Amino acid sequence: MTESEFLEKYKDSAFVPFEKLERFMLKTLEGIGVPSHDAAIITDVLIESDKRGIDSHGIGRLKPIYIDRIDDGILNPVTEITVMKDKAATAVLDGNDGMGHVVGHRAMEMAIDKAAQYGLGMVAVRNSSHYGIAGYYSTMATDKGMIGITGTNARPSIAPTFGTENMLGTNPLTIGMPTDEEFPFVIDAATSVSQRGKIEVYGRAEKDIPPGWVIGDDGNTRTDTEGILKDLTLGKAALLPLGGLGTDGAGYKGYGYATAVEILSAALQCGSFMQALTGKDENGAKQPYHLGHFFIAINPEFFMGEDAFRKTAGDILRGLRASRKAPGESRIYTAGELEWEARGYRTRYGCPVPPSLQKVISTLSERFSIQEEWPWE
Repeated sequence: MTESEFLEKYKDSAFVPFEKLERFMLKTLEGIGVPSHDAAIITDVLIESDKRGIDSHGIGRLKPIYIDRIDDGILNPVTEITVMKDKAATAVLDGNDGMGHVVGHRAMEMAIDKAAQYGLGMVAVRNSSHYGIAGYYSTMATDKGMIGITGTNARPSIAPTFGTENMLGTNPLTIGMPTDEEFPFVIDAATSVSQRGKIEVYGRAEKDIPPGWVIGDDGNTRTDTEGILKDLTLGKAALLPLGGLGTDGAGYKGYGYATAVEILSAALQCGSFMQALTGKDENGAKQPYHLGHFFIAINPEFFMGEDAFRKTAGDILRGLRASRKAPGESRIYTAGELEWEARGYRTRYGCPVPPSLQKVISTLSERFSIQEEWPWE
């Protein structure tokens, strides 16, 4: 995306400095009972999403995913982490339905510490909650010169191939690898064609989603964003796995990877899975989501060395970008590059805040007596 394309895309948004949004989120979280240290971690995860241009998982998630769930009593603002097992290169944690960002940060720190000592570290987590962008935890590892891998299950929203019922979460399988370039390689993507967060972005813009993202319970694809957001919760619509409908587009591949993430997010830690993650009990009352995650750190120093790994990884990425381009295309990107560019634009102009999110920020500012001057007021 060029600078002019960036400005055109967000022409209806107000640009706000990240420092101001960070202060706002920190005060909001503290105002609802999150300890200051934990609030700082959560804020860092959310603002990092906005810095990378991942609007679906940043400050726009603050109220509907975190504040509202704390208000509903299904998310604990004070995170108590229980260490169930702690071995040389592995560990199992119980998040006790606390803030997923705090649990995830602790788990990846443990995996990195174990990899520093043993070359490999893996930590499995149960009874956690939504932990923001998975790529945040992968880059915790790349910042230390390591490979970082993470995945999480989520409330059911993907239908299995040849099915229409939402059974699996969007279940990202995220990998970050250090390179000798300015930015790491980071592939952070759901195992569905798209995820609920992106549909919510379309909803805030009052636009229909593209065809091929969602299937209705009649087996046909749907594009009606507002209705889809309601029916995903009611089980009347489901996201399609990567590859799309049926097998012609290889939808079975996305279905298979989503299932693999589901197993790794539940079986190692004896955690909840699939229909147990709906956030509703047998009577339909709201309850914690009890999500599971896994975190892996791999230390290249225990192989042929960090510098050698970085150079080879960089050579591969540069080779891909230098390869022959399709007619009419000026660039080939590698994973993590677009996010790096977005960070540059957003550092210069600020975070784009659409009108629908402006209202949310103003409402929360009033509720928690936060004294900030917003450009739309």
